[in-house]
Amino acid sequence: MATFRKMKTGWRAEVSRQGIRESKVLPTKREAQDWASRKEYEILNGKKISAKMKLSELFDRYAREVSSKKRGYKWEDLRLKKWGKEGIGSLRLDELKPEDFAKWRDQRLRDVAPATVRREMVLMSSVFSVARREWGLLAVSPLEDVKKPSEPEGRDRLPTAKEMERLKLSAGSDLATVTARAFHAFLFAGETAMRAGEIVGMVWDRVDLERRTVSLPMTKNGTSREVPLSGRAVELLEALPRQEPVFGLTSRQLDVLWRKVRDRAAVDDLTFHDSRHWAITRLAKKLDVMDLARMVGHRNLSQLLTYYNEKAEDLARRLD
Repeated sequence: MATFRKMKTGWRAEVSRQGIRESKVLPTKREAQDWASRKEYEILNGKKISAKMKLSELFDRYAREVSSKKRGYKWEDLRLKKWGKEGIGSLRLDELKPEDFAKWRDQRLRDVAPATVRREMVLMSSVFSVARREWGLLAVSPLEDVKKPSEPEGRDRLPTAKEMERLKLSAGSDLATVTARAFHAFLFAGETAMRAGEIVGMVWDRVDLERRTVSLPMTKNGTSREVPLSGRAVELLEALPRQEPVFGLTSRQLDVLWRKVRDRAAVDDLTFHDSRHWAITRLAKKLDVMDLARMVGHRNLSQLLTYYNEKAEDLARRLD
């Protein structure tokens, strides 16, 4: 049976059937009753619905109802659409087997890195979890017994002084050019531990050179944060020509130009994101762990270990 309660924001419908509990607040009681009726039908007839539904339809529904509410909507939507057009997309929900996804995983590993496959399997697991727990379309997840690729080892690549000199020569010193600003952005990232997307999104209204802070309204983890600026970071900003956004670069431009500067400098295997490792390793010598986590936007302190790459010989010298 469904129950309905009047709320300040509308009517809350609550449905409990076959061990599945669902609730939702809707503007009117009529809408709440209609939603409850549809939900009860889905729960009671989940097997019949899933017997007819193809996996591509499930991907579409997840994209509409779940992914569309996330910050990472575009990434998820692209992959869900892609999977829907592939062979697994034509499978019906009542015939899904773990071996289908083990085969899919192995095929993906031939095309992309293990870290990418892990990330995609996390998304796919979320689709099946929602379909099982909230929509009553699956009894178990077909990915439950499918092993994810091993976690890749964390990177410990830090730029050397000689490499930084070559990168500086490769980029040039004229900050009126986008190439020079791409390297300038790397230097700024090394001072602040900010991500590439956060740097290219900076606008002057959110930069306070007097207080030495940059306000980030939305970050990767979905929250805002204020980044403190070192004296060197302030100098780097003051050297830039005034334009909006601050660095006058898009994410695409920064990615392409950074690779160009790096390759021309004959610096191997150094990514722009390595600047975050470089920055955190340096900042760890100045800030305690709580302050460092707050500055770089890590809620889980163990995440800092992924980026902290101090060499053993340097630690040894600090022991004396």
